[in-house]
Amino acid sequence: MKAKDNIEKLIFNNLEELNEVEPLEGHFERFEAKLKVQHKTRKITFNVVWKVAAAVVFVLLATNQAWIYFSPNQQNPFFNSSSNNEVTLASVSNEYEEVEFYFTNAINVGLNQWNSLNNDGFISENEQEMMDSELAEFEERFKALQKDLAANPKDERVVNAMLEYYQTKLSVISMIVNKLEEVKQLNNNHENEI
Repeated sequence: MKAKDNIEKLIFNNLEELNEVEPLEGHFERFEAKLKVQHKTRKITFNVVWKVAAAVVFVLLATNQAWIYFSPNQQNPFFNSSSNNEVTLASVSNEYEEVEFYFTNAINVGLNQWNSLNNDGFISENEQEMMDSELAEFEERFKALQKDLAANPKDERVVNAMLEYYQTKLSVISMIVNKLEEVKQLNNNHENEI
């Protein structure tokens, strides 16, 4: 308590001098600068933390993508898993995979019906050669579309051309098989009448 009394006594004795003396010029500016420096060193903003975190995530993702792209054991994602050389609509999206599955199954059913009619003797060798020629032309067109799809997998024009290809092939096969089925029924009806 004596120290407190001494300080109070010192202040009361020198009160007039303390009230008259002003601080040196620039004192308040220096004091404010010291406060700002002290404030800046203590403050860690979340903005800086987020920027560092984003940079780390970006580097990790870029490294991962580079590793996937340059890895020799990886297949190109635009190739179908059944064959490394065939690009299909399944590589574009799941919806196109379903559409492609429908068309390929319907085309295979039509070709099976064609083969059944051929085995029953309703198709001549000339007609079989014409059908083989048509299927070869369809296959050439399909390979060209696959190349286009491999080059431009997100191009809607190429995707629509692939869909048109499947529709046309299915239409041609269905039309021919339906006409042959009608002929078969007419022949069966004619034989039943005799």
